[in-house]
Amino acid sequence: MTDDEILLGFALTLVIATGSQILASKLRVPALILLLPAGFAAGALTDVIHPDRLMGQNFSVLVSLSVAVILYDAGLGLNLRKLTGHTRSVVGRLLLFGILITFFATSSAAPAMFDMPLRVAAMLGTILVVSGPTVVGPLLDFVRPSDRVRRILIWEGTLTDPIGGILGALVFHAIATTHRVDIGRGYQLGQFGLSLLVGLIGGAVGTALLWLTLRTLRLGETLGTLAQLATVIAVSAGCDIVRDDTGLIAAIVTGLAVTNIQGFDMPARRPFFETLAQLIIGLLFVSISSTVTPASLVPVLLPALGLIAILVLVVRPLVAYLSTTGTGMSRGERAFTGWMAPRGIVAAATASAFSASLVDRGVDGASRILPVTFLVIVGSVLLYALTAGPVARRLGIVKPAGTRILLVGGKRWVVELGKALRSAGLDVLMWAGLDEERQRIRDEGIELATGDLLATATNPGARLEGVTAVFLATDDDDFNALASVVMQDNVEGPVYRVGPPHDSHGVIAPYTGGDILFGRPLVRQVLADRYEQGARFLVQPASSPVPPEYDTLFVVRADNRLEPVTEKQRVTPQEGDTVVLLGAAPTAG
Repeated sequence: MTDDEILLGFALTLVIATGSQILASKLRVPALILLLPAGFAAGALTDVIHPDRLMGQNFSVLVSLSVAVILYDAGLGLNLRKLTGHTRSVVGRLLLFGILITFFATSSAAPAMFDMPLRVAAMLGTILVVSGPTVVGPLLDFVRPSDRVRRILIWEGTLTDPIGGILGALVFHAIATTHRVDIGRGYQLGQFGLSLLVGLIGGAVGTALLWLTLRTLRLGETLGTLAQLATVIAVSAGCDIVRDDTGLIAAIVTGLAVTNIQGFDMPARRPFFETLAQLIIGLLFVSISSTVTPASLVPVLLPALGLIAILVLVVRPLVAYLSTTGTGMSRGERAFTGWMAPRGIVAAATASAFSASLVDRGVDGASRILPVTFLVIVGSVLLYALTAGPVARRLGIVKPAGTRILLVGGKRWVVELGKALRSAGLDVLMWAGLDEERQRIRDEGIELATGDLLATATNPGARLEGVTAVFLATDDDDFNALASVVMQDNVEGPVYRVGPPHDSHGVIAPYTGGDILFGRPLVRQVLADRYEQGARFLVQPASSPVPPEYDTLFVVRADNRLEPVTEKQRVTPQEGDTVVLLGAAPTAG
């Protein structure tokens, strides 16, 4: 390829990856639904986007390192303190039963369905055991199931990736060196144990390096992010040099350690790292799908649909049934767990790497691995994306939208506001720093959040589960502004704060932070003074006339969504809504 063609290829790949993800966010669908068809179409219509032509043999190396970065980022979101009791038991069973049953079912069905040897079917079965957070996470964000189901599925999807990668490497080497697969030999188990050991050692080295850079050297956000990226790539590459595909385990172990070991000075926000991971996902999916040709799909299309049916309707429900029996999960939670097993980036990456190597070695049937995997990924993601929401609603495990709020502050007017919001039908959680304020919250019967608020907010693994909006109303305007910045990445919804006084000389309060509640006329001091003068909160139907001199603070929609009046937004109540008002201070008679 000429230099101009290479430049065009890289640019087109980037544009397709970015454009597909932007369009998916606007359509509120998982990006993978658009990324794979877009990459496939680009590969079929052009000659410049194929990664083998752009990067040659270096493509498989870049895929391996890129997946390691994705898994490290996923590991940062896994809090071991939340993996307890039945949740831990379910995740362990899903990994064990899911890998074994999926492998043997696929390996048994594939020879007859795709006319491939048993050893190639074993390779396909190993590839399809993985799921992955890059697919499961966006689907769950869209569906919003209960917190327990979300934790279980995210843990399962994240941990199956490195396990599947190692098993794939073992099966690949067994095929490439002996042209037969003997999965039952103790030798293979020993090889798996050796790979696991190399990955764990790499994870320990990565953790030590990050402790040195993040904890000892106290690097800031920018250098700290660069240190993480360099460490993950170096450790993953080193492990892969020692033993193939062990870098995936090293990456996820490092991420787990960083987010769970006390004392790491992690950057509060990781916009660059998150953006990089998102970009990598898009580039990989587009690049890999561009290598699939229309001619390779036609012979395996109908059998692949049959395989998808087996995996979705037989294998996954059986795995979920065995894994959730006797765990205390509700019938709806168990059923939804059995209806969520899409395949993702690791399946695509391993299929691309292993099938190409087996084809080069002349292994019969190996050319069918990538198109079958491509169809299973597209089919399973499309099926789950279209049905997961309705299934979750039918099973009654969807969290109500916008009903759990965190109100931060403990002054009397703030607690009274919390009572008003609760009387409007909302689930209210409060936090305050002073013992006196915390006791006031308890006395009113409002649920009290525990722990250090900023310590929780600045820990990337400590997601405030179930909280869909945060309202900051403490007496410290700078605290409100700072907390509104660092908490934005740890809640599912927006973060708001009361406005500082107009003549504020705080360090940061007037200049930064979340959207200002109630607009500039009702700043914090005005709210507090008005309450002390006798003004009270009033909750009433939107159809009732607003009393004179009352101000509308919140509108609770008929579907229980809370919409606050802010500096940037004026909310119009509609029939069936409820409004929360603040009365005027009584005048002396």
